[in-house]
Amino acid sequence: MPTPQPGVLSVGGAHAYFLTCTVADDAERTALSQAIRDIPPSVRALAGGAKTARLLCTLGIGSELWDRLSPARRPSGLRPFRAVKANGRVAPATGGDLFVQITSGRHDLNLDLAMGLVRRLQPLATMAEEIHGFRYRDSRDLTGFIDGTENPKGKGRAVAALIGEEDRPFAGGSYVAVQRYVHDLERWRRLDDREQEQIIGRTKRGSVELPKAKKPQTAHISRVVIEQDGAELQILRQSYPWGTVREAGLYFAAYTKSLDVFDLMLARMMGATADGLHDRLMEFSRAVTGATFFVPSLETLSSLKQ
Repeated sequence: MPTPQPGVLSVGGAHAYFLTCTVADDAERTALSQAIRDIPPSVRALAGGAKTARLLCTLGIGSELWDRLSPARRPSGLRPFRAVKANGRVAPATGGDLFVQITSGRHDLNLDLAMGLVRRLQPLATMAEEIHGFRYRDSRDLTGFIDGTENPKGKGRAVAALIGEEDRPFAGGSYVAVQRYVHDLERWRRLDDREQEQIIGRTKRGSVELPKAKKPQTAHISRVVIEQDGAELQILRQSYPWGTVREAGLYFAAYTKSLDVFDLMLARMMGATADGLHDRLMEFSRAVTGATFFVPSLETLSSLKQ
């Protein structure tokens, strides 16, 4: 199989940068392709001087931009983010052309790389959003619950995230769906631990899933853990808390070999499926962005309009 970008399957470092960029309508295709191909060598050069920091960078390309860069070859599952609206709850589609996820053990390295990449992309692209993520305590969300407990382990990470024989020309690649959520932490903190656990579906201290008899159908776990034909549908989460004193939440990034899995999970969270139930966590957290991207293998990335 072709080589996936290193950041797709890794467990990221303590610090993360998420950049979403918009490409200019008049950006010249050859120059843009060259700027994108320059990104992996730039990462390797900076990472080589600080190996213990484990600096990683993952690049995603949006649906419309992909067609500009490679009009004759297209990943079969690539499409724009599908917005969801249900009973006043909204998961908006805000889009983007380029997505960059940078992770390492050092915030300064992440910043240096992000600034360098933005300089390299000018004037071809402008930055639409810049978010700094961080590990919170023992890998918890700002709600106080451990995040990513349901993530696949070992070889299961590649099975969930990487495109395979179903789309052989793009094997080793992945799709990523990203959303930025803003938490209403003041309202959340008014709840006692027992009610919070009912909303999440796990214990707060040990992250133990509640027994089926005690876990509401509207619990977060109940809505996102889905079985089909006896097997659990899985995505690989690379999410980080983000925020300031004024506003904070979760930057959600889901790597998957099929965006259909993400779409189903989101619909169940928002209450847009036939059972009419929604994830009660959505009463305390709202999505403010939404975008999807194709994450090419290193070989596909290097072959863009040579």
